Amino acid sequence: MRRTERLFQIIQILRSTRSPITGRDLADELEISIRTLYRDMAELMAQRIPITGEAGMGYVLDDGYDMPPLMLTADELEAAALGAAWVAAEADPTLSRAARDLVSKLSEAIPRELRPVVLDASTKAIQTRSRVVERFDGALLRHAIRERYKLELTYIDRDKGTTNRIVWPLLIAFLDRSRYLVAWCETREGFRHFKTDRVQELKVLGGKYPGRRTVLIRDWERAMAGRKQG
Repeated sequence: MRRTERLFQIIQILRSTRSPITGRDLADELEISIRTLYRDMAELMAQRIPITGEAGMGYVLDDGYDMPPLMLTADELEAAALGAAWVAAEADPTLSRAARDLVSKLSEAIPRELRPVVLDASTKAIQTRSRVVERFDGALLRHAIRERYKLELTYIDRDKGTTNRIVWPLLIAFLDRSRYLVAWCETREGFRHFKTDRVQELKVLGGKYPGRRTVLIRDWERAMAGRKQG
């Protein structure tokens, strides 16, 4: 996540609650170090964002603060609309609804003269094959990914055998109209890719896996790069 995106995310987190949020909680949610979080808070305050609080006490955003108007170019708006249309066609039902809601909110937040760019875009995502059918709640899986909860999977492998796995979910990958759960598998002690339509049952376990998700994703990316070179 780029710093500008992270600063925006901090504001969004603070806007979502009226009670103070500690620097440690913010750092954990953003998956950054506490030192980086403190630098970000200092930058926001230097930009005169009305945040009160300090290290060790927690931070609060003043109630009267509102984000500046959404200012995007026509190309940026069309890119957002195309991306949302693709998600609406390819993602699980909950995320698909969120994508359609996003387009609706964009059309309300931008100047009237730019609304046709979103509502009648010159680009369109076309779906030619049937949607992937999954036996679990996609929103539940995404929540487990964000919160670093371990999962127990009942999975049908490529040989049609049923296996039970304990995994650390890292991300959902979209590839050739298929969706894959990228995870560290405790059972196999390595990174594994699970086709989501082969998951027969998904249970969120109570415990969180150790370490930071971003670090594990970088390790997975290095492993994939090494596999390509090999």
